Amino acid sequence: MHRRTFTRTLVAAALATTLAAAAAGCSDDADDKGAAGGTQTLDKVTYLTSFGNFGRDGYAYVAKEKGYFREAGFDVDIKPGAGSGENVKSIVGGQAQFTPIDLTGGLLAAGGAGGAPKVTGFTAVAAIQQRTMAAIMSLDGYGINSPKDLEGKTLADTPGSVVRNLFPTYAKLANVDATKVKFVNGTPQTLFGTLAQHKADGIGQFVVGKPTIEAIAKKPAVLLPYSDYLQDLYGNVLITSSQYAKEHPDKVKKFTQALLKGLQDSITNPDEAGTILKKYVPTAEPKSAAAELTLMAPFVRSEASGVSVGALDSQRVARSIAILQGSGQIPAGLTPEQVITFDLTPNA
Repeated sequence: MHRRTFTRTLVAAALATTLAAAAAGCSDDADDKGAAGGTQTLDKVTYLTSFGNFGRDGYAYVAKEKGYFREAGFDVDIKPGAGSGENVKSIVGGQAQFTPIDLTGGLLAAGGAGGAPKVTGFTAVAAIQQRTMAAIMSLDGYGINSPKDLEGKTLADTPGSVVRNLFPTYAKLANVDATKVKFVNGTPQTLFGTLAQHKADGIGQFVVGKPTIEAIAKKPAVLLPYSDYLQDLYGNVLITSSQYAKEHPDKVKKFTQALLKGLQDSITNPDEAGTILKKYVPTAEPKSAAAELTLMAPFVRSEASGVSVGALDSQRVARSIAILQGSGQIPAGLTPEQVITFDLTPNA
């Protein structure tokens, strides 16, 4: 009797040990999954595209589709932006955490262009394009072939867009009388149709929009790039709120790295990016999107050797500020550090 009791005790002890070990193994597996990100809590953030959902903004969807945002710890809701002016308002107002804006538009807002109140509360953390892509776009037969042809014409653009806000500076350098050019309001969704139907003689647009408008209008586009006269200006930059950058610098760096990976992939393989954009934006045309990204590639990759994608140079920004001050668009006093957090930007 004693012997049987002793045996049962050994069996029970062995069984308990086995179950404990199994439980420990399960616990270890769960911890490993959590550490690997399988159960990590993702930060939910809203990202606005620069302007609608055209191919030039497809890189954000590439970063989302390929899991770059998730790997960086973010659950990103991508929404169409409405141009630099409106996008800055959304960042400052807390409706979004990240968005690209044209840096010149940001400088104009921060400098109080035209006597408007200076806009604060946002900061740039990376360059998307190393040169401005701003331009006036027209179509063959509309009577615009050179900057001087703009006099007496009507242009459509969104209120607060960088093309519209920077026009006085461009006009001065291109010897155009800006008072003889009329602007009417449009939206990102309607501008191409407005031009194709000749409801305006030209529109404010980025140079990469050429394939899209030609596909819509079925005729050659005419471009007047601002970079012909404003060569020091950067294009789009990624911005966030000054408060978010101050409170979460590591998160800003991680988000930036993820977005730039999507940007690199998009200009390296634009056809793939166009297909991905179509998945998220059913109305997108993959071929036009790929063509836009192909045209954008030289603007993203700096011509200067050794400058990494995303880098911002304070001296170049200072020269951009000087151009705007020299043309009378902003008063003296604005510095690059008031608009850019260089500690968070990729190294030049």
